[in-house]
Amino acid sequence: MATKKKHTNDDEPTTFSYCDLPMVPPRVFGPEVDPNRASAIVVNDNKWVNGTVIHYYFFDQDTDGETVLLANGNQQFRTWVGAEKQKDVVRQAFGIWKDLGIGLEFEEVDDREDAEVRIGFMQGDGSWSYIGTYVLEIGAGQRTMNFGWDLTTGDGLDTALHEIGHTLGLPHEHQNPNAGIVWDEEAVYAALAAPPNNWSRDTTYYNIIRKLDPNTVDGSAWDPDSIMHYPFGPGLILKPDKYKKGISPKGGLSDLDIQWMKTFYPPLEEELEELELFMAKRLFIQPGDQVNYVIQPKATRYYDIRTFGTSDTILVLFEDEDGELRYRTADDDSAQEYNAHIRYKLVKGRKYVLRARLYYQNLTGQFAIMMW
Repeated sequence: MATKKKHTNDDEPTTFSYCDLPMVPPRVFGPEVDPNRASAIVVNDNKWVNGTVIHYYFFDQDTDGETVLLANGNQQFRTWVGAEKQKDVVRQAFGIWKDLGIGLEFEEVDDREDAEVRIGFMQGDGSWSYIGTYVLEIGAGQRTMNFGWDLTTGDGLDTALHEIGHTLGLPHEHQNPNAGIVWDEEAVYAALAAPPNNWSRDTTYYNIIRKLDPNTVDGSAWDPDSIMHYPFGPGLILKPDKYKKGISPKGGLSDLDIQWMKTFYPPLEEELEELELFMAKRLFIQPGDQVNYVIQPKATRYYDIRTFGTSDTILVLFEDEDGELRYRTADDDSAQEYNAHIRYKLVKGRKYVLRARLYYQNLTGQFAIMMW
């Protein structure tokens, strides 16, 4: 729960500073994409290919920041650079996610150009993150995550866990359509328009009132203790009746948070099958599943790697650099009328890893991968 609690007088409700997700337009499918196919794609959209090393960077230059216009008409520069003790909380949160035994890796880097995740600490800008692989659409000089309040007190660690959860592909749990929450909408708009959030109606709708597309949660049960769930004070929820006086997640990762993460990012197999030239690999996997191959070229040249059959797939190619896999290229054919296809120059004596995640297929077993 990415919140900072503010205590008021005993006769006033407790208020919270909430995570403010950047607004991103929903994916739109053409008429040629049938609903079942679209549903399968949406469930897996913006999820990382398992085995990815996610590199994160903390802004560290005096010029990192932006100028904001104050209410009195003056301008003020706000830094994105955070104190070391703030960074330590974020590092701790990455460690908690990794200690679940998931297949993703996290590595801090000191060059923003090497990072998929770039973290700022701009005060007054709220705490937020883009969801999943959408961070790859954000320029190297921009933040993909921000912490707008002190992480060393109160629920600071939970805030960091929450924002990293977004980066790993988790949406807000209180927007789960299976929750059955009926809001007192005008009370919610009024509460979030007041300090400390000062949100517009659009921001409140996007982060609280709006129900997620049922396809994006794949029928998952509502988890009121999820790290991705906001706490709410009294007078905002009309139903379920038991939450009229408010709801407060217990804090930390819930059992369902852990289950979800291990489902999408299970531990990796230690030994990978080799993808050989001109040998098609017929695949019997389900949507959301992934296959991984090692490639050890015997000649330096351009190679083609492609899927065959009616499927929606993402192919991602990594190169092994001193034991660390570095991203090289990818192709995602989801909702497209072609097959995923990578053409890349491989070097003799080097080792590469191909990861392929399936979004959708017409018939099980009617899909293959080949390299030539």
